[in-house]
Amino acid sequence: MPGGIISTGSHPKALWPGIREWWGREYDEHKTEWTDLVDAETSTMNYEEFVQLTGFGLVPVKPQGSGTSYTSEIQGFTTRMTHLTYSLGYIVTQEELEDDLYEKVSKTRSRALAFSFHQTKENVVANIYNRAFNASYLGGDGVALCSTAHPNTSGGTFSNMLAVGADLSEAAMEDLLVQIMGATDDAGLLISLMARSVIVSRQEWFNANRIMKSVFQPGTANNDINVLKATNAIPEGIKMNHYLTSPHAWFIRTNVRAGTGMILLNRVAISFTQDNDFDTDNAKAKSRERYSAGWVDPRAVYGSNGP
Repeated sequence: MPGGIISTGSHPKALWPGIREWWGREYDEHKTEWTDLVDAETSTMNYEEFVQLTGFGLVPVKPQGSGTSYTSEIQGFTTRMTHLTYSLGYIVTQEELEDDLYEKVSKTRSRALAFSFHQTKENVVANIYNRAFNASYLGGDGVALCSTAHPNTSGGTFSNMLAVGADLSEAAMEDLLVQIMGATDDAGLLISLMARSVIVSRQEWFNANRIMKSVFQPGTANNDINVLKATNAIPEGIKMNHYLTSPHAWFIRTNVRAGTGMILLNRVAISFTQDNDFDTDNAKAKSRERYSAGWVDPRAVYGSNGP
């Protein structure tokens, strides 16, 4: 949208009677969806750092008469989240305020501003997932969010995506769930990682419901049960996000501890302020908020980038 000052010339029809309705600014909003993608916490710092700490490996056998083996722990990857400031406002001339015949035009400006801020946060958070397979957006461990080669500080790698990208299907979901069941920590010890929800784009909404909610095995004439439904394999169900840009990318969010996985840190809550310029009599209004969004432990999300 072009910048500038809202004056009587910005919408000259507002100076004349006879307008039945103004339209185009106000539409129903989607419910808040970013809360399905990240855990929200507060911050009091300019930036926050998350530092990995490795665990211990398996316990060795101690031969009779020999000494106990001792191990150590080391610091691993560091992830830094630096808060950004988001700010937008508008300026209205005193003449426009005096001559505008339609209160609806002026009174809905603050709601339009709030709508912009809401949409911005939705896009900022969704972009974590939109860039999940993009090697230009790397995490603290030096690779993309979804990768087949996340490095372990203790050695080796692990994967949080299907080796071959597949569209959303019963078989693909089972493959990814089996992968989650075999998750290990940095030292290679099995951890109780469990699925929470499946996150899909609007293009996969109907497909996801067919897969997840049918009583019997979907898409076949078999009398087999739908194992995903019968075992409640994904207890929080389907989370459709309107802001995902790839129609065939889908994700399973896991139970990685809140504050160490997918995170939004609120530094300064949104505010709305108004003032007047003494020289011009222009009325000014603006909103501002400050936050950061990102990921720390990639085990928080497993994904597939379907063809």
